[in-house]
Amino acid sequence: MIRKLLVLVETLLVLAGLALGIAAWKVHSSVEQPLNLPAERLIDVPAGATPVGMFHRLEADGVLRDAFWLRWYWRFNAGGLTLHAGEYRLAPGMAVQDMIGLWQRGEVVQYNLTLVEGWTFRQVRAALVRQEKLRQTLTGLSDDEVMAKLGHPGVFPEGRFFPDTYRYVKGTSDLELLEQAYTRLDAVLAQEWEERDGSTPYTEPYQALILASLIEKETGVPQERGEIAGVFIRRLQAGMLLQTDPAVIYGMGERYTGKISRADLKEPTPYNTYMNPGLPPTPIAMVGREAIHAALNPAPGSSLYFVARGDGSHVFSDDLDSHNEAVRQYQLKRRGDYRSSPAPLPEPAPSAAEPSGEGEPAPEQP
Repeated sequence: MIRKLLVLVETLLVLAGLALGIAAWKVHSSVEQPLNLPAERLIDVPAGATPVGMFHRLEADGVLRDAFWLRWYWRFNAGGLTLHAGEYRLAPGMAVQDMIGLWQRGEVVQYNLTLVEGWTFRQVRAALVRQEKLRQTLTGLSDDEVMAKLGHPGVFPEGRFFPDTYRYVKGTSDLELLEQAYTRLDAVLAQEWEERDGSTPYTEPYQALILASLIEKETGVPQERGEIAGVFIRRLQAGMLLQTDPAVIYGMGERYTGKISRADLKEPTPYNTYMNPGLPPTPIAMVGREAIHAALNPAPGSSLYFVARGDGSHVFSDDLDSHNEAVRQYQLKRRGDYRSSPAPLPEPAPSAAEPSGEGEPAPEQP
């Protein structure tokens, strides 16, 4: 009787060993199987999805086999890991273990959104709408409502977002990206404010941001930013009008069609720096760190005027006579390829013409 029991136990152990061996082989072969992918494919893992559910979904789609065995592999090898939501890029030639590796590392597909120096908030919102992978939550909202959703009610949005390239994954909301850009601008402005030239006339960082936006729209030539900042600051300190076309153009809004007339320079808008002393009431565009730095650290000098040469650079003058001579030379006798600023910035979407500074020149404009 005892011998029969021993034989039975031995038989059961052998069968169990065989079963474990077969199971181990099945798990191993299921993990090493190549994915059935004729072309690259993005798989979307929604929030709350489980590896088991994904294995069965991919099996139903014909991408892999043996979801039952893959379930056991995950449980014993990665049971404590959370499956990150997002898109995963699968390519022909990948095996199931390669896909599992992507899941374990959380290597979701990322997308880029670039906000460009000099863009207005209207252009920023247009760029957000064009991002198909973003979750759109701001559609139909006014600018004031957008700022309220950001937690900054009553803040004017122009110039309050930092131009940079922002990375995101599918399902990120447009509001989340704006929050990043808003926070980034605050951080850069605060850092530059702490390192500012103490002789600048600002009483708060926002004033420097306004001037930086004028610098940003006046030139993209790096070596000129500090000099243009110096002209503006000296004019402010002397009680002179800034007389800068980009601010006038911003105040014209959609009525601007590429030219400024003398009548436009006499129109009493809050942004008409030919009529109103001091800075405009708000920034007129997004600004990069370089423009902020220039506004807070102007180059020394004595020039009070500048005029565009037509190639994107400017001629600086200390007195009105010299400036008027430069106006006659570079603006009243314009070439066909004349430009008052560098090449136009890329647009996020078809839109109204952007400031080009090609209006009729006033004899006393900087």
